[in-house]
Amino acid sequence: MTRDAGSPAIVGRAAQLQALTTLLDDATRHRGGALVVRGEAGIGKSALWSRACALAGERGMRVLTTTGVQAEMELPYAGITHLFRRLPELDVSEEESPFRVGVEVLDLLGRLDRPVLLAVEDAHWLDRASWEVLTFVARRLESDPVALVLTARDGGDVDRLLAAAALPELPLDPLGPDHAGALLDEVAPGLSPALRERVLAVSAGNPLGLVELGGVAARSGGAALLPSRIPLSTRVERTFAGLVGELPAATRTLLLVAALDDGDDLDEVLAAASRLEERQVTADDLEPAVVSRLISVDEQYRLRFRHPLLRSALRQSAGAARRRRAHACLAAVVTGDDRRIWHRAAAASGPDEALAAELAAMATRARHLRAASAALAAMERAAQLSEDPQQRGSRLLWATAMADEQGDAESIRRLLGLVDESRLRPAERARLAWFREVYLGTGWSGSTRLRVYNELIDAMRTAGDVELTLESLVNISLRFYWSNPDEETRLEFVRIAELIDAPPGDVLVMCALAQVAPVERGAACLERLAALRHDVGLVPGQRYQLGLAASALGAYELSNAFLTPSAAEARAHGRIGMLTQALVSLAYNAAAAGDTRAAVSTATEAMALAAETRHPTWELQARLQLGQAEALRGNGEVAEDIADACEKIIFSAGMHPMLALTQRIRGAGALAAGRFEEAFGHLRRVFDAGDVAYHPYVRLTLAGHLAEAAAHCGALDELRPVVAELAPVAARSHSPVLVAGLRYAEAVLADDAAAYEAALAADLRDWPFERARLQLTYGGWLRRQRQAAESRPLLRAAAAAFDALGAAPWAERARAELRATGESRRKPIDAIDALTPQEQQIARLAADGLSNREIAERLFLSPRTVTTHLYRIYPKVGVKSRGELAAMMTGRPF
Repeated sequence: MTRDAGSPAIVGRAAQLQALTTLLDDATRHRGGALVVRGEAGIGKSALWSRACALAGERGMRVLTTTGVQAEMELPYAGITHLFRRLPELDVSEEESPFRVGVEVLDLLGRLDRPVLLAVEDAHWLDRASWEVLTFVARRLESDPVALVLTARDGGDVDRLLAAAALPELPLDPLGPDHAGALLDEVAPGLSPALRERVLAVSAGNPLGLVELGGVAARSGGAALLPSRIPLSTRVERTFAGLVGELPAATRTLLLVAALDDGDDLDEVLAAASRLEERQVTADDLEPAVVSRLISVDEQYRLRFRHPLLRSALRQSAGAARRRRAHACLAAVVTGDDRRIWHRAAAASGPDEALAAELAAMATRARHLRAASAALAAMERAAQLSEDPQQRGSRLLWATAMADEQGDAESIRRLLGLVDESRLRPAERARLAWFREVYLGTGWSGSTRLRVYNELIDAMRTAGDVELTLESLVNISLRFYWSNPDEETRLEFVRIAELIDAPPGDVLVMCALAQVAPVERGAACLERLAALRHDVGLVPGQRYQLGLAASALGAYELSNAFLTPSAAEARAHGRIGMLTQALVSLAYNAAAAGDTRAAVSTATEAMALAAETRHPTWELQARLQLGQAEALRGNGEVAEDIADACEKIIFSAGMHPMLALTQRIRGAGALAAGRFEEAFGHLRRVFDAGDVAYHPYVRLTLAGHLAEAAAHCGALDELRPVVAELAPVAARSHSPVLVAGLRYAEAVLADDAAAYEAALAADLRDWPFERARLQLTYGGWLRRQRQAAESRPLLRAAAAAFDALGAAPWAERARAELRATGESRRKPIDAIDALTPQEQQIARLAADGLSNREIAERLFLSPRTVTTHLYRIYPKVGVKSRGELAAMMTGRPF
């Protein structure tokens, strides 16, 4: 038999104890990590949890503990608040996002004076916000002296939570016969052979069952074990309930109230219990439970249950009616409006429209105050309490939108499953169809439903529901952009949008028009976007929509001016869903503009966040931008693999217009490799209205690439009609990306000095790739005209610009042209390319003067992890200090 000498109740768990010991030892060496100890009720999770706490104490670690409580599952950050109750530096507000709180926790842990164990028992009963914080932190403990140990019961919900969290697990199976017998002999020696075998058989290797049932058998004989068909977990809970049942009535009331309370303050529990009993209940009434070791009360008068199963037993034995009365009593005594509202909601015995409206209003306020997490919880509960089925459905859809801002894909799917479509107002069925399609993968409808969406949005408009109309308008506009709708349907959307009686200062109608009618309304939208650029009154959601609109119009520098602060604000408030979408858009802008360094860094982070929040559509979009950047960098095999993988997803989902982005990758990759005829063929498909990869707006971003391919493969005659078709589009829309691309195309077609000079004389400050491409092509033209001296300044500038953008193949072509003029120019050694995308982000932020803590907050890392990365970065780039790194990054001499 294997057992731990220091813990007589821990039998047969040598391997698990070793895993925990290794975790703790690694943490003391600044190699943090996490383990989830999981198994059925009573399997020994609590014993291992307690032993881990003891082992941590022996190693001089600080030990912080908490226990998940069913009564607290709807109270944001109840678990986190209790876990860090002895560290007053952490001040958590219900309005904060779990991701924002996670960053604060990482920062706090990094400032502790010694290694720490975070020990969380019954993590499956944590409130969702605390669970998100802890799993977020657990995935980022690579360089921190922190160990995280959680215990969780087996079950379908837990399986889903753990699968999403992707944390290492330490499963506990029932004890084998030898170990089970040894444990039973320890806790209940002297049982008759028949009774001993009966306890072993009924307990089925469950340690808690062996301990509790063995004790009962020793006291009462075999009759206490009947009936044997009761499930073990229920039987164990009944054992605890039986222990409570022997206590005085007032004590049982106190224990019930404590089990339902979202706090652990003894005076609060006494006050609520007095109301429930309708007489004065005092601390003396709690003494029988303390003597029975069911609970403990510390020096700060905080109440703690000996075993979490006690809470379950108390709740189960109390019945729904008594639990509601207890919640009502708690609502009368707890402090804080939010706690009071939550207990009132738990006390509600049925639909309560007044309370539902109060919660919904609180949710809306919280959302506008950037407290998406609290808004989601309040709106979902408001839906549960709604009397009107239509209001219930509406509130569930609003909760879904709030979950989207959080990047909470699991909640999105769960909420949508609760919506009864038959009870929705017709105008809201469009939102439901949209959400189901995007989040449940019901199939990409493309343009097939757009006409119906138009009708439903118009119905919302005529019904006077402006907020819902605008929300639906911007949602559907993105679908229009990627669906290639017929002209009648598209122009009907424009007509409806322009009839909306939007409030003064609204930007959403304009943002929708920019995506659905970027040619017809492009010039007007660009003018208004430019006027809004420095408006300090915009909220993050508005900035994101404005950035998306500017990007759809091909105004990438203007788009970045909106998206960059939007992303920063989303980071600050933990709105990971919005942050992911903003990063994808920033990556798109960078890839389309030829800035491969920014595209790789931003797309990589967006992919990681999209994967973490389980949003495959945004992950796909981010991957497509990464593929384009890799193609422009000359990493052809990587780019081709990305294009192939994305194309399979696109075909499988029926999202055919997005094939334009895979053709963009293939065209850029062939262009970089010098396979110009192949490049022209790939890119030309995006311009062909009869091709499945055609996209009317993506093609506007590819005019320069198509012209370059045509110039090198002798396809100028095929290029001319394309340019002729696009010229009036540019004149009407004022699309900056199209105007820049056509300047190059027209110069190539003219093929004379005047055309090149005119193109270079234009304002190309926002288009460094296009300017460098013009300089390269014109410089090569001058060299072939035997004007080497005139060509060299152009070729030098082109090489420098392409090097800065990370477009290595074009930079090498510029150097080759220079060599042909008789001038040798070495390829600069760019140490930054040796860094991973995350290391590049950290290096750039450090060069910008941000502290380690500020970098950690930006990238959702711990400060210690940032420090570790910086020490790895220094030798890679050949510097010895932060100052040298900043100088190298900015191109200054040391």
